[in-house]
Amino acid sequence: MAQFTRIEVAQVMKDTGMVPLFFHKDIEVSKKVLKACYDGGARLLEFTARGDFAHEVFGELTKYAIAELPGMVMGVGSVTDAGQASLYMALGANFIVTPVLREDIAIVCNRRKVLWSPGCGTLTEITRAEELGCEIVKLFPGDIYGPQFVKGIKGPQQWTSIMPTGGVAPTKENLSAWFAAGVTCVGMGSKLMAKDADGNFDLVKIEEKTREALNIIKDLKS
Repeated sequence: MAQFTRIEVAQVMKDTGMVPLFFHKDIEVSKKVLKACYDGGARLLEFTARGDFAHEVFGELTKYAIAELPGMVMGVGSVTDAGQASLYMALGANFIVTPVLREDIAIVCNRRKVLWSPGCGTLTEITRAEELGCEIVKLFPGDIYGPQFVKGIKGPQQWTSIMPTGGVAPTKENLSAWFAAGVTCVGMGSKLMAKDADGNFDLVKIEEKTREALNIIKDLKS
């Protein structure tokens, strides 16, 4: 069961302005990366479930977050159908993120009052998502559309809340462009999850990058 309502999750997304994205098949590695993000100030994490037995890792990771990281909102990304969404919600997912708009996912998430954020790429898709109860729409892939697309959407639909994912970097220049266009928050993966020369996650840099990005966003939103 989710620990947070969809309204609470949406508020955390709005307040912090960033959702780190991450996946690894090893639970111990995952715990360390999650802790680094948490220590850097992040209060949400999207576990991009793209590997075999990912649900097993997520279940253990969520238990760890509940026990050790107060206020950490755990969600799942790359969800492709209602069955998968239901599985992850049973494992404690507080929000569900999808690469495309699927009404079957909307139904099962709304039934449990769990926030869902579908990947949309047109104004028609965004409007349909909102008709289905979506609080925050995922713009995906963000680097294809860019801040100008967000600005265009916000013209006729000022109420629309958008979270671009893909093409977002923890730099003042990049984040300034997105937030000036009117995004509610951003999803950030590879640009945030720093690695060392051997290809291992650099936990110190991940914490630093997370803190720096959140501070930039805080200044932009103030």
